[in-house]
Amino acid sequence: MTAYKSDFLNVLEQRGLIHQISDPAALDDACTKGPITAYVGYDATATSLHIGNLISVTMLYWLQQTGHRPITLMGGGTSMVGDPSFRDEQRKLLDEATIASNIEGIKKIFGRILRYGEGATDALMINNAEWLLKLNYVSFLRDVGRYFSVNRMLSFDSVKLRLDREQSLSFLEFNYMIMQGYDFVEINRRYGCILQMGGSDQWGNIINGVDLSHRMGGPQLYALTTPLLTTSSGAKMGKTAKGAVWLNGDVFSPYDFWQYFRNTEDADVGRFLKVFTRLPLNEIARLEKLGGAEINEAKKILATEATAVVHGRVAADEAAETARRTFEEGAIAQNLPTLEISRGELESGASVLALFVKAGLVASNGEARRQIKGGGIRVNDTPVTDDKMLLTPDVLTPEGVIKLSLGKKRHVLLKPV
Repeated sequence: MTAYKSDFLNVLEQRGLIHQISDPAALDDACTKGPITAYVGYDATATSLHIGNLISVTMLYWLQQTGHRPITLMGGGTSMVGDPSFRDEQRKLLDEATIASNIEGIKKIFGRILRYGEGATDALMINNAEWLLKLNYVSFLRDVGRYFSVNRMLSFDSVKLRLDREQSLSFLEFNYMIMQGYDFVEINRRYGCILQMGGSDQWGNIINGVDLSHRMGGPQLYALTTPLLTTSSGAKMGKTAKGAVWLNGDVFSPYDFWQYFRNTEDADVGRFLKVFTRLPLNEIARLEKLGGAEINEAKKILATEATAVVHGRVAADEAAETARRTFEEGAIAQNLPTLEISRGELESGASVLALFVKAGLVASNGEARRQIKGGGIRVNDTPVTDDKMLLTPDVLTPEGVIKLSLGKKRHVLLKPV
């Protein structure tokens, strides 16, 4: 483990958040001389950020906690083009209204983690549409484009892999790395920002900004990337049967978020505690040593603390209590994820297969049938043995709901309306 002079880089190193730094010694020195400004960019390709984005937001959190200023850059301009990095095909083009709506959605998480204001280390939120959408194309090519080597751009893995597979890369997408590189120079000019951070897949795009500043006679800028997290079994982190693990509670409930971390593999508990919680390292070291049945207590702490970071302490405690009541008491906790179903559909008899698919507990009718054969599907805690079963108002509980369960840990309440 590398020892740094600055608190900021030491915290990132100790928590496993550093993958690459463009000039570690110089950046470390800059961090010790006074507050620096650093940013992370977020394109508005969805209504919510996902758990992979949480790692970069966490870097901004520790930046602020160690006395520096974070900037969150909304990609109102770059989202019009779409980042091609490590994608097999071009992203669907988004219109300005969709991008604006998505930005409103992804803004929510930042205010829960960062402190915004007018102080020297208060966070700042900006939008690159402010300068990118005003550029004159020919002037931009002459003033900025001349500093980019196409040969070098083609050598970056994010582009090279696409071309090696003989997959199309549009001229529109090829311009993305030029736009991101220019962003860095412009943010430095406007706000004195010297550091851009991101996932390891963004290294090439970030380095373009570092190089562009140098070639244009600007100040030294720095790049810092974090590892792309995978589980100990090698799976990409952040995927569930329901899809991505989103950070907004309206698309992925706090309870589901809690359950996602509760189901962490034993070997990943310590690493995820360092990355996704604010627990002191000595407490994490204690939890890492737990084995046998005790590791489940560490997983519950991980789930509750990670949920508190994203959804707040109240929601985290409610999710933990819902899980306790559901698993330990067998009770129907009203805070479980809820799916509304029309009373008319229920009165006509609703297919148990279709309802489990609609609830997101299984991906298809075929998967539901396989789960039934294996004894994995229950309605109101009673195993389902007939895949032709129809649910009617007769199976409503005294609370007026129907509890759908897949295994012991995944539950959804059906509520007729």
